[in-house]
Amino acid sequence: MNPATYPAAQHVMVLYTGGTIGMQASAHGLAPASGFEARMRDYFHSQPELVVPNWRFREMAPLIDSANMTPAYWQRLREAVIEAVDVQGCDSVLILHGTDTLAYSAAAMSFQLLGLHARVVFTGSMLPAGVADSDAWENLSGALVALGQGLAPGVHLYFHGELLAPTRCAKIRSSGRHPFATLNRNGGVAKAPSVPAQLEYHQNKQLAKVGVLPLFPGIGAEQLDGLLNSGIQGLVLECFGSGTGPSDNPEFLASLQRAQDKGIVVVAITQCHEGGVALDVYEAGSRLRGVGVLSGGGMTREAAFGKLHALLGTGIEIDEIRRLVELDLCGELN
Repeated sequence: MNPATYPAAQHVMVLYTGGTIGMQASAHGLAPASGFEARMRDYFHSQPELVVPNWRFREMAPLIDSANMTPAYWQRLREAVIEAVDVQGCDSVLILHGTDTLAYSAAAMSFQLLGLHARVVFTGSMLPAGVADSDAWENLSGALVALGQGLAPGVHLYFHGELLAPTRCAKIRSSGRHPFATLNRNGGVAKAPSVPAQLEYHQNKQLAKVGVLPLFPGIGAEQLDGLLNSGIQGLVLECFGSGTGPSDNPEFLASLQRAQDKGIVVVAITQCHEGGVALDVYEAGSRLRGVGVLSGGGMTREAAFGKLHALLGTGIEIDEIRRLVELDLCGELN
């Protein structure tokens, strides 16, 4: 990506969701706190050498620890981004977010905002602004500077001087200044020739119910059935290796077949840090394919989860959703 090829941001909306970056001490530990706009303005007034785009501020309500992030909050974020861009005329949006679920939210919003011409950047911090050795101001100012230098339309994740593709990264460390990393995943397929109209950012999306289940030695149909019978519409199945599971367990396979018959979309991804899913390499994988499990290729858990939420929220026919799962929409597979 060459930032010089993209126009510099002129008008940035800062959406503050809470998270560590603005937390302050409470009787029960660090908690999200209002008033961050004033602190942010004081900081930039104290740093006249920093050149950042014009920005305005919106505090989301309620402010949350990102451990409390939900798909319903993603819908509110999507609406706030659309209002900032299409109503208030902002060309960019900076979302301040806690780090624990930041990769989930950035990946989900990549699919929720398909077709958006503006730039959306997520950032946060590992330590609150104002404490010793905090990374808050460097991440916030760095993200604004990056927008001022020009970024491609779409969603980005900025942290400690790095711009990361949100559909390819994850939080891999619980401490330190480098919590996020791009995962070396592969196994993608062709890019979708076009984005279906129902997936465009301005189209309303319904809330979907999606589950995640990691396989483990000895997992049986009863554990799988418990999740499939909970009302979910989609399932991210974290498989072994290149996409294998207990294929010698007829009850387990029958459970997956029932899921397909009920219209539940099941997507296989790998539990491994590197590589991806290729269901036809081993018999143990091809049997999963035989009962309707789809290949998630090199998708991360965060990307697969966000993609299913977006697809299932459109009301598109299940057969079309199943087709789109295995096509690249915004860099999640390629």
